[in-house]
Amino acid sequence: MPSTVRLALLLLSVAALASARPIVRHIRSTHEFDRLMQKHATQTGLPVIVDFYSDGCGPCRMIAPIFKKLAKEVGGKAVFVKVDTNALYELSGRYGVRSLPTFKFFLGGRKVQEFSGAGEAQLRQFTRDVIARSEAENVLLPQENLVQYYAEKDASKSEADVAGIHKKCVDQVKDTNPDKLCVGGVANKLVRSLKKKYGEGPETTIRFQPEEPQPKEEGADGGSASGGQQKQRQPSRGKSDQPNLHLATKEALVEELEKRLDAERDAQVEEEEDDDAEFEHSWAPGAFPERVTIIGGGPAGLSAAIYAARAGLRPVVVAPPMGGQLQGKGVDVENYPGLFNVTGPAVVALMRNQAVEFGAAFEAEEVVAIDASARPLKVKTNTSTIETHSVIVATGAESNWLNVKGEYEMRGGGVSSCATCDGHMYRNKHVLVVGGGDTAMEDALVLARTSESVTVIHRRDAFRASKVLAQRVIEHPSIEIRWNTVLTEVLGKASDAADAADGGDVDLDAPMAKVVSGAILKDVYTGEETKMDADAVFVAIGHTPSTSFLEGLVEFDADHPGYVLTSGSSTRTSVPGIFACGDVSDSVYRQAITSAGSGAAAALDAERWLSEEGLGNEEADFEAELLAELMSDGGTRGGDEYNAYEDAGGKMTGMKESVAAEL
Repeated sequence: MPSTVRLALLLLSVAALASARPIVRHIRSTHEFDRLMQKHATQTGLPVIVDFYSDGCGPCRMIAPIFKKLAKEVGGKAVFVKVDTNALYELSGRYGVRSLPTFKFFLGGRKVQEFSGAGEAQLRQFTRDVIARSEAENVLLPQENLVQYYAEKDASKSEADVAGIHKKCVDQVKDTNPDKLCVGGVANKLVRSLKKKYGEGPETTIRFQPEEPQPKEEGADGGSASGGQQKQRQPSRGKSDQPNLHLATKEALVEELEKRLDAERDAQVEEEEDDDAEFEHSWAPGAFPERVTIIGGGPAGLSAAIYAARAGLRPVVVAPPMGGQLQGKGVDVENYPGLFNVTGPAVVALMRNQAVEFGAAFEAEEVVAIDASARPLKVKTNTSTIETHSVIVATGAESNWLNVKGEYEMRGGGVSSCATCDGHMYRNKHVLVVGGGDTAMEDALVLARTSESVTVIHRRDAFRASKVLAQRVIEHPSIEIRWNTVLTEVLGKASDAADAADGGDVDLDAPMAKVVSGAILKDVYTGEETKMDADAVFVAIGHTPSTSFLEGLVEFDADHPGYVLTSGSSTRTSVPGIFACGDVSDSVYRQAITSAGSGAAAALDAERWLSEEGLGNEEADFEAELLAELMSDGGTRGGDEYNAYEDAGGKMTGMKESVAAEL
């Protein structure tokens, strides 16, 4: 049949493409996710660690390189995957994802642990725990072993009695168990109880053998053998490794084709998570101090990097790959000249690429301190120390919180400061936005695209946001405004939907997870309190400069706590060689374009200061001095060295051979 022949040819072509599992796999469909969970629950026993993220989420970008690094460290002991919640909101809804990033840990097809936020320590701890649990539960208690055990320990038990005990074990296994085996934690529990009763337990075997790559000549079957228990379940193909495709039915070929297409998908190494790979650790310590080190990766820091790089200073940008506040801007950037129909993350990506093009180096770390007790300055991160002659501080600002009852407890459960990151989790739901500035207006407009209704809570009778944004919010049909109102408490309810959806056990000792169910609102004039139902609360009440690591080092603005004091109209701080730009020193404008401008000014100020101090390119100066010394040594040598020109008669000294020949 022609269709059967075509399917057979396609099968053979797909089989040649299979290779190893990717380090971090991007899930493209719900079917792919379910198939992957089924595979590792029944064929490998490996835990699956899932990162629910979105491209517009700053913390998601910050944790992404750590997630990949951890996947490399773990090797084949766990499977790491990423799910884009913007593209696969069905999956995020199924597992109750309400904040980004959210990490969920699966074993045997069931969720066993989860947490929200960009916490590296939690990610590593939970990964270690789920791997240890998977290794401990990788046991199989065959029925024949149990029969032999009772024959030795308690002959009064008949085979039917033993079969009944084995069936009880099988029935208690909550993991995916199509072969009706006594496995995992249930098998361990049975072995422990029998050991306690009879002094020793029955012999168990390993359920899942480690996967081993097949030799190339055996790869035509399109899959990798997993060995042991899995090999025994695979039907033999006879002497030839090639399938008898001409004997197969069309239905069998279609089934095999789907299987091999899945294998091909398994083998594709996805690189999307490496968007910031070139910025992770492109800096490497050298023999000389850096001339300029820039702390911060937002518009101010990247603008300073571009100007410093174009001046030949080869700056080092030290910052997590978050991109500052602009990275989380979900609406188009409309107030930056020359930019139209472009989002904040796209602007940050362009700035980074431009800085790299001119020679800037990036170190994806968080700065914890600056040591100015001696020269050169020392910029200390969690893992490295950078010696530098000058520092430009452009760390931006962090979101402020309401500090009301229920707010902290439900962060990640409906309370958020990033509508771009978490807004799409509340599609067709009721949400609240607290604030009256540009950030609150942008958040309300972003949420209005997908939420059923948006209520803006503002403590005054007029917005302080720009007129254009404020007017859009006021006129939007899906946005309601509560003037002269403050939020005094976030209300919550127990979250049991996710556990029920997974069909897993509920840990009664664990604190009950809560999600937002509403809020208490208070009129600032009458004091009257009302309850409003809501599924999420987005806090947008301003930011505080990220300058805590500078306390005790530089002078701060007495009138604006947290802001670094600069000298006059320059970016110079009270410490020579340290400059500040962007939101860390601007308490008035706080715009992306003003931050970029002050970043350029800081780079120019740093360049002038280096020139005034006589701090040039020490590496180039050293190389020039070394070359001059070598040349000088060559000119004072004795006359016994060989000279090819003298062998030619002396006429060619200082001339090209062609010119000398003419003479």
